Amino acid sequence: MANPKRKQSKRRSANRRAANAFIAPEFAKDPVDGSLYRRHVVNPKTGMYRGRQVLNVEA
Repeated sequence: MANPKRKQSKRRSANRRAANAFIAPEFAKDPVDGSLYRRHVVNPKTGMYRGRQVLNVEA
């Protein structure tokens, strides 16, 4: 089996692990009703996406 020639530095290991860090999702505020929704996703409350009605949502 292959073995590393040199010891991997703490900084290199930390940088690799930092890529797996959890990032909280960002929300946008709907200008019509003020509800929060994920960006680039259909608003589940209104069914709107980029100013167009995409889903039929029953009230």
